Amino acid sequence: MTVPQRPFTKTQTPTEPPSPATRRPRGAPRRLLLDAACDLFSRSDYRSTTTREIAEAAGILSGSIYHHFDSKEAIGDEVLSGFLNEVLADYRSAVATGTGPADVLERIVRSTSHTLARHHAALTMLQNDWSYFSKQPRFAYMREDLREIEQIWISQLERGKETGAFRADLDVKLTYRLLRDILWLPMNWRQAGGFNTDQVVDALLRLLFHGIANPAARPAGPLTA
Repeated sequence: MTVPQRPFTKTQTPTEPPSPATRRPRGAPRRLLLDAACDLFSRSDYRSTTTREIAEAAGILSGSIYHHFDSKEAIGDEVLSGFLNEVLADYRSAVATGTGPADVLERIVRSTSHTLARHHAALTMLQNDWSYFSKQPRFAYMREDLREIEQIWISQLERGKETGAFRADLDVKLTYRLLRDILWLPMNWRQAGGFNTDQVVDALLRLLFHGIANPAARPAGPLTA
């Protein structure tokens, strides 16, 4: 049975789906610019990307970008500071809630792996353009944040040595650098291999805490003495 439709009166208006512009949350142009910038920084590099390219990718006039950011450096600053703030929040939470050094490191690896997966652009920027950012006064906070990240790793590795949880001959600085570089690699290789973040994390933790050697059949060699 067909239900008859009431005619619209002068006080009625037909219900129409909101336009894309209507559906956008407040501040959407700024978010669009950040998303466009992150995509370009991930595929190319920070220094060669222009504000005009960012504006075009976001679908706005190039001059309109300055209503939201005073420069490309301001965009890069928001991308990098947002990334480092999240990473440090993960690390500090792990230290505050972990029951021991091994538990703290596991919490760091598990939580920050998902944070890192959301910040492909920032990781690529650090990998490709660290020499540039490290010399710019605006990005001086990055050295302090990275220093705190390193200190948390090293202090937990040292605690593990002192309590007997980790090997007494562990080189904590080298171990930190190796693990950080594995964790902070951009996601391209994981996606190409068909691995998700949890699979990578589980494999890394198995290697970290159990190694690859069978305890019942340890191969002879200088590293197994």
